[in-house]
Amino acid sequence: MSVVIHQLEHSPYCIPITAVLRALGVKFRTVQVSPGDRTPLFRLTKSQYHQVPVLVDGRNVVFESGTDTCDVAHYVDRRWAGGRLFPAEQEGLQQILVPHIEDEVEGATFRLGDPQYFDELKSDRDRMFFLRFKERKFGRGCLETWRKQAPQMRVHAEAVLAPFDLMLQHAPFLLGAAPVYADYALLGIVGNLTYRGHNKLPVRLEALRAWVKRIEAYRFEV
Repeated sequence: MSVVIHQLEHSPYCIPITAVLRALGVKFRTVQVSPGDRTPLFRLTKSQYHQVPVLVDGRNVVFESGTDTCDVAHYVDRRWAGGRLFPAEQEGLQQILVPHIEDEVEGATFRLGDPQYFDELKSDRDRMFFLRFKERKFGRGCLETWRKQAPQMRVHAEAVLAPFDLMLQHAPFLLGAAPVYADYALLGIVGNLTYRGHNKLPVRLEALRAWVKRIEAYRFEV
């Protein structure tokens, strides 16, 4: 099998890529990256990148060229989806939706799952590097602060997800009858939030909950 995704299983940026590949019927395997050792990624990308996901398709090694790019998703779209993830007529809407999902929405949800993810790391090295990364970015003691603030953060998470629930009350997917990349970006956020059952989607977001089942079962026509 020539298609490999180097990933962190819970990552809101890896979940969309593996979900899209499944929906397209592309055979692939995943390699789990250690939070404490990104050396394999650094070597694979010839010292250009150390984050996830990294997609290997034969001799092609694909990763993000910037902080707000969708290079891996666009590669998947060109290679296997025939433009269905980024249809031209919806490009403007997706340029608004996808950054919002990956920034404001992700920023309101990841803190609910990170403490539980940290607790499940078995390697001291992985725990140390994960904690170091988080505390350098968000301040010392951030994980414990997020544990204490979880009730308030759940309220905020529900508020930022509610507009998507409103959209999905009127269409099967965010922009119409078939999913586009914005749907999979949102699935990445939801998948990260609910990883291993650590958190659940709010009960009142019925349309969003139904959409999760619908998009996970969706398969593109070949």
